[in-house]
Amino acid sequence: MHPWQKNYPEGVRWDAEIRTCALETILQRSVDRWPGHPAIHFMGRRITYRELGALTDRAAAGLQALGVKPGVNVGLYLGNTPHYIVAFFGVMKAGGTVVNYSPLDTVKALEHKVADSETDVMLTLDVPQLLAQMQPLMGRTRLRELIVGEVAEAVPFGKLLDNDGNYVRHPKGVDDLAILQYTGGTTGTPKGAMLSHANVSAATEILFLKGRVDPPVLQEGVERELVVLPLFHIYSLTVCMLYGIRIGAELVIMARFDPVAAVKEIAEKKISLFPAVPTMYAAILAVPGVEKVDLSSLKVCGSGGAPLPVELHQAFQKLTGCPLLEGWGMTETSPVGTFTPVRGMRKAGSCGMPVPGVEIRFASLEDPARYVGVGEKGELCIKGPNVTRGYWKNPEATRAQMTADGFFRTGDAGYMDEDGFVFIVDRIKDMILCAGYNVYPRLIEEAIYEHPSVSEVIVIGVHDAYRGQSPKAFVALKPGAAPFTLDELKAFLGDRIGKHEMVQALEIRAELPKTPVGKLSKKELYAEEAARLAAAKERA
Repeated sequence: MHPWQKNYPEGVRWDAEIRTCALETILQRSVDRWPGHPAIHFMGRRITYRELGALTDRAAAGLQALGVKPGVNVGLYLGNTPHYIVAFFGVMKAGGTVVNYSPLDTVKALEHKVADSETDVMLTLDVPQLLAQMQPLMGRTRLRELIVGEVAEAVPFGKLLDNDGNYVRHPKGVDDLAILQYTGGTTGTPKGAMLSHANVSAATEILFLKGRVDPPVLQEGVERELVVLPLFHIYSLTVCMLYGIRIGAELVIMARFDPVAAVKEIAEKKISLFPAVPTMYAAILAVPGVEKVDLSSLKVCGSGGAPLPVELHQAFQKLTGCPLLEGWGMTETSPVGTFTPVRGMRKAGSCGMPVPGVEIRFASLEDPARYVGVGEKGELCIKGPNVTRGYWKNPEATRAQMTADGFFRTGDAGYMDEDGFVFIVDRIKDMILCAGYNVYPRLIEEAIYEHPSVSEVIVIGVHDAYRGQSPKAFVALKPGAAPFTLDELKAFLGDRIGKHEMVQALEIRAELPKTPVGKLSKKELYAEEAARLAAAKERA
């Protein structure tokens, strides 16, 4: 027996059968079961499950008329509107493969993805920040069709849907490619993770199974889920959209995250399910007067995408009384991996236990061919039905990420304790080498988060002529908080971290860089420090 199995909550089995299906089947089952129930709530408009099913049928027929079929890759360059959901399931029903594009991608990144993914058809919206970026790609890339929707239109992609909805159903295996999800852009050229219908439907079913505690917390066909995470990101696509549809929830979509508006939506629309990232929870806690707002409708809040600081975790649960459950996953795992039980054993600082159907081991940092034991630090390796088949047109990168016995090497450093709980220490590539010592920024960040003035923090390694690298902290303060000096921070950290881990530089900023999904981002800070070092060498 694996160490985590003995601590699974009542009603949840690690060895449960993980059923897979074509992704459009997830929607169809909910259409059949809850036809009149609201599926989408956006800007005051509601779309029922019956209406959503019909819209996606018509979208599929319209896409097929443009040549979409098995083997054709369709780009979605969309924000958080009903258009994304209609387009996604339209492509699935037409037999194509979805390629997700980030609205914050540069033109260079867009061109790379179009060429690399072999995208032929693109769907976008008539908003300047999207259309102005995409139109120049027509004629100078392989794109042959650009379909433009209007945010304010009553029916998403109305012009595309000008047909009777009779599309050709292609025989589909669950191992067929469903989504190309690009990842790794923070470290170099983005790679397309190949996610099959089996991978993503398995992840959706895993989310459903892990929530089947006895008695259940979430009820099928009655929940309202706040969707603020960008749908083009795999976290939101699976956890918000597919899982929400799987349980017949009403998806209350926000076009962009605004903490004041989010608090209002939760209170007024009686939101019960809220997946987000740590920075969003920090922003909600900072909303003036939030402690006076009734947030008691919340049943489950989930945190992913980045480590959840213990102080933030405790503060949000104290405010709302709602369990804030941390999990770990990545693009290549569709993106589930670990979960924190809504009932039963929990551990501060842990991202939980392996989800049903998934096995996790830790490989030695010195010898990846050897696994380490319980409590020993290593690289998290994962195997399960949700794990990618590899990287698009990149067999070398695929081989480099796989162990000899078929586990995917994640690049995350951590350990598993005797109860099967996983603790992520850091990304291996983010380790700072200080005079021969491995220093993990995550541990320093956790210590800095304990400072009462700190809202957000990023620690990176910067050049140090003597030690090779030293930790530098970039801090955003809470509203109204007094700033502090490097010496004051060192004094605060004196009994919290080791001498070899001590911060050697501090920069306080109004805000810290973030990725499109709202995760704190280090790449901009690394680039700034590299430019600063290069300029200093030139002056010398």
